[in-house]
Amino acid sequence: MDKREIVTRFADAGFLVNHQVVNYISECGGTGVIEGIIASLPNGVTVVTPKEVPAMIPLRTDKLNVGVSRMPEILFGRAGSSVPLPDPESSYTMFRDRYDSLAAMMRGRVSPIPIEALVRTGNRFTDQQIGLVGMVSSISTSAKGHRIVEVEDSTGCIKVLFNRNREGFTEAEAIIPDEVIGVKGQLARDSMGKSQMVFSDTLYRPDIPLTNVPSPSKEQGKAVFISDIHVGSNTFLPEAWEKFSAWMQTREDIGYLLIAGDVVDGIGIYPDQDKELDIKTIYEQYDHVGDLMAALPDRLKIVISPGNHDAVRGAEPQPALPEEFRGNFPPNVTFVENPALVNIQSVNVLMYHGRSIDDLIKFIPGASYTKVGEIMEAMLKRRHLGPIYGQRTPLLSTDKDALVIRDVPDIIHTGHVHISDIISYRGVLGINAGTWQSQTSFQKQMNITPTPAEAVVVDLATLAYEKFCFL
Repeated sequence: MDKREIVTRFADAGFLVNHQVVNYISECGGTGVIEGIIASLPNGVTVVTPKEVPAMIPLRTDKLNVGVSRMPEILFGRAGSSVPLPDPESSYTMFRDRYDSLAAMMRGRVSPIPIEALVRTGNRFTDQQIGLVGMVSSISTSAKGHRIVEVEDSTGCIKVLFNRNREGFTEAEAIIPDEVIGVKGQLARDSMGKSQMVFSDTLYRPDIPLTNVPSPSKEQGKAVFISDIHVGSNTFLPEAWEKFSAWMQTREDIGYLLIAGDVVDGIGIYPDQDKELDIKTIYEQYDHVGDLMAALPDRLKIVISPGNHDAVRGAEPQPALPEEFRGNFPPNVTFVENPALVNIQSVNVLMYHGRSIDDLIKFIPGASYTKVGEIMEAMLKRRHLGPIYGQRTPLLSTDKDALVIRDVPDIIHTGHVHISDIISYRGVLGINAGTWQSQTSFQKQMNITPTPAEAVVVDLATLAYEKFCFL
């Protein structure tokens, strides 16, 4: 429903309306929602705010005070949990799980009709307002600049036109292949009665609910977030790391260290990499990382997930680091898959290295490596860490799509791009902590300036953060 129309409806009834309420009604998409809100308003209200809308009052309550575990709990991405399908070509199961999971998040707002019923000749939906949910299969632009998107569900496919002159077209321009979207609009047909397309009024994404609130720990504690150490590279920054390690010895309030992949530079990741390595065997690289972890305070609980430079398969979800490389690591290190959902003192952290950031930057207009926070927001809106198939991010065929963001995290922790950024989106804290590697030859060619030797400290009791640099 058009936001200006929402404001006008409330004005006609004698009320001003808060912008958060307007956004909520726009997502719900129903005139009946407005009527229901107005009918329930108490006497004396002149401005409608979220507290006057029962559905916008957060349903999430504080967790029961039964004590908070100090050990990280792996909710998703435990080592050995990502099992490929016997036939790697059988990706249908994974994509069907993606569609079903994300469609369920929009069903109440969109009231979707199966596409098969919309394209059937002689159906009753002709020239009617309809809703649908589909996975994007193709995207094009008309001669007049309108966005034309073909979507499919399990029953059929149909084209949707997003008018460049309509409010919200910017979001339509950011539609990417293989994401799951919802649409409300009018079904149009040609003179032969054959369905042509849906003219969109409103675009929906699974998104983080407007009612989401973070759930900080009920006990004091702090966690450090870093990524992309790249031990073994001749651009690794050992002096900065030593400063960080010494600083950690003084911070007795910090109990956790989370590392989002690429702890080593790896072997054979790109052509002529051996010319840029100080440590030229993969085992020695991991042994050195183990030494660095052992030099940190043993009170720390350390969680490490892999990245595309680590000694695991490149296809995501990536398995945890194999046992053969763990021998020199201290016992306070927990190895998880990529991605993984980790609970620390009741705070849920979604760890994802972030290789799909390359693809998202390619397909989202205006996206860039210098604004990685916007990419994390794009992931949260789509409730998916890497929807695009067949680009730079290889995807493993599994029975469940491991990159779907099924549960709303309190923190999303990424890496990969070597540029730090922090955002807050609908109660979710997004962190990309940069790197421990100076500018590489490839980054010089691409004119990318990294933000090295940074660590982000989050207070688990408040989810407030601080950023520290050790150069």
